[in-house]
Amino acid sequence: MTIRYLHTMVRVADLEKTMAFFELLGLKKTRQHDSEEGRFSLVFMAPPGQEECPVELTYNWDGDEGLPSDSRHFGHLAYSVDNIYETCQHLMDNGITINRPPRDGRMAFVRSPDNISVELLQAGEPLVSAEPWASMENTGHW
Repeated sequence: MTIRYLHTMVRVADLEKTMAFFELLGLKKTRQHDSEEGRFSLVFMAPPGQEECPVELTYNWDGDEGLPSDSRHFGHLAYSVDNIYETCQHLMDNGITINRPPRDGRMAFVRSPDNISVELLQAGEPLVSAEPWASMENTGHW
């Protein structure tokens, strides 16, 4: 039996805000499908050069009644980054809350506008612990 990763699907309430969030992380839209009949849009976004590893943003035009209020029904997305401190600073500079700061130089968590938990992991070895990250408290939950 052969199995191959295709994508992770998450439902979103505000497609434009969510796309902007993932663009801040460096993902690009790879394709989009809009269904007039089904009244939904599917937007696939992936890191450049990794188009085979997309996140699928599913937007129902008429809303999404009945979903869990915190959208935690799938866990989280995880991405490695070249410099976790620079990535977190970039996100903060653009209004994103760092829910779990990279105090250890290795791992951080943020949330999308739809409350999707995103884990950021330092590629390779952890960076040396540094301020302001080392003493930064958690904000909310992740």
